[in-house]
This record gives sequence, C-alpha cells and structure tokens, in this order.
Amino acid sequence: MLLEGKKALIFGVVNDRSIAYGIARQFKEHGARLAFSYAVDPIKRRLDPICEELGGEFMFKCDVTSDEEIEAGADLVSEKWGDVDIIVHSIAYANREDLKGRFIDTSREGYGVALDVSSYSLVALSRAYETHLNCGGSVLTLSYYGAGKVVANYNAMGVAKAALEACVRYLSVDLGERQVRINAISAGPVKTMAAKGISGFSTILDRIEEKAPLHRNITIDDVGKAALFLASDLSTGTTGEVMFVDSGYNIMGV
Repeated sequence: MLLEGKKALIFGVVNDRSIAYGIARQFKEHGARLAFSYAVDPIKRRLDPICEELGGEFMFKCDVTSDEEIEAGADLVSEKWGDVDIIVHSIAYANREDLKGRFIDTSREGYGVALDVSSYSLVALSRAYETHLNCGGSVLTLSYYGAGKVVANYNAMGVAKAALEACVRYLSVDLGERQVRINAISAGPVKTMAAKGISGFSTILDRIEEKAPLHRNITIDDVGKAALFLASDLSTGTTGEVMFVDSGYNIMGV
C-alpha cells in the first residue's frame, strides 16, 4: 500500500460528496492514518459518521481565519501524533453575492474574505505545521481552472485560486528546505456543497461533457487517485506544481 502508516490531516471534508472525502477514502484504502478538522459545530455533526467510516483517529476544531485556532490545532496534533506526513487543504469560501454578476462589483470585504479563507489559510497552516511535517512529507491543496482563465460567475474565487496557486509555488521553496513537497490539484467541476453557490454551475458541467477530451465530468475518486500519487513516494521529485484532473478540458482551445 502506498501510504502504509502515514499520518494524514484532512482539512475540508463537509460531507461524503466533498472532494476531500474522496481523497481521504483513497488514503485510507492505501493504509494512511487519518485525522479531520472542522470549522464549526454543524459540520462536526456531519463529519462524525465520516470519521467513524474512514477510521479517523481524532477530529479537532479549526477555523482557519483564526491564528489561535490554527495553533491550538497544531498543538493538539503534536500531542496526539507527534509528527505529520501529509496535509490536505481543501478549504475555500466566498460570499454568495461575489459568485455572480460582475467581478468589478466585488466589495472590499468580500474580496478579503475570499482571499483569507481560500488562499491565506494555506500559508497559515503550512507555517503552523512546518516543524511537525516529516522529511519527505507532502502538502496538497485544491484549485480550479478559473484560477488561470475567466469563468463566468467564479469572480472573487477565481482571483483567490490564482493567489492559492502562487502560494504553492512560493511555499515550495520554504518547505523544500525540509524536503517537504507542496502541490495543487486543479480539479474539474464536481457537484459539491461549495459548487452550489456558483451561479450557472450546471452549465459548466454540461460544457465539460461536450468539450473535454474524455467527454465526462470527473468524480471525487478521480481527484483522490491523483492526490494519492502526490502524497506518496511516487512523486518525490514533484513540488510547486498544479496538476489538472479535469478530463483534459484545460488543454482545449476555442
């Protein structure tokens, strides 16, 4: 098994349709030990049965907009495990009003929220866990095609994902000093809870089926398998990269 005995922290499972759930399931099948974070108590109630299903060893609260909660979570993980091999960052949020209409109408507050939760949180978590990550460890985050191309209604989230991908490149240098890799997966659209907030999302799904080389939308298992590669020793020479898992849609021209 590719991750036998590896300790993986999963940030961002909301339900069993979450991309992070698909990743965690693949990790579990390949022998990883799992722990999960949640931001608020209502999510904890949904996460409880998932943690039990996947054999999670513990859960902990972590609102990534709070440096204090991030540090408290890192202290708890250190107490429980001592060290960590894998971190999965699958966290993104923008106000609903900033996911429709014109990007130019994005408020200062809305812009800040999108960047803080969806991008800066990766920096904050990487800093908090830097000394806990084992040599050869792996950090993964989730991006989307809208980071590099204009996607209708993606707006503030597209800018946040662009910043996220830049963070991956810069963090690869800092984490690389400890032989820790960091990469992003640019996943095609998936019917997650977060995606429901994007106006016209069903139209995007239809376009993928029509235009992508594989003529199908991806699944959370597709993303999970790519994450398994990036988290395992199969990818020891890969860092600072963005891997597309989108049925090939990103290669298509007009």
